[in-house]
Amino acid sequence: MKFFTAIIVATVFSVTPSVANEGELPVDPYEIKDENAGATPVNNDKLFDAFNGEAGIERIVDHFIAGLKTDPRVEKIFIASDFVRLRRTLIEQFCYLAGGPCKYTGRDMASVHADHGITTREFGAAVEILQDAMDKEGVPFHVQNKFLAKLAPMHREIVTR
Repeated sequence: MKFFTAIIVATVFSVTPSVANEGELPVDPYEIKDENAGATPVNNDKLFDAFNGEAGIERIVDHFIAGLKTDPRVEKIFIASDFVRLRRTLIEQFCYLAGGPCKYTGRDMASVHADHGITTREFGAAVEILQDAMDKEGVPFHVQNKFLAKLAPMHREIVTR
């Protein structure tokens, strides 16, 4: 009976191989649910379209991660990150929150960021890097503000010092 319980728990509460990308490091099991994305999606297809769909979101995330890796204000926070998982889950999160067809399979914001020791200044720097990435994709400023308004409340769970 314990064996079957373990199989059920592993199936329901962990990232399955069909979700994880090749090269991702293993993580402790967690419940996969859209609520882990930290906010509810916008109720407007135009926002997703302004991001140029999933392909545009992928480019935004790629620019964002490149900035996180190289900006001296935040690079140390991400030095030991699993960038394969980070890329996948950011694409899912941004797509989901922008009203796209994606589901979020990452962990909740508090547990993801608990050990990073992020300050308000570092959070602000990451927002600036994201704005730059959205600028490069041609996302209009007013659309960026709508999206950032979705992300802003996550400050409470991400900033820990």
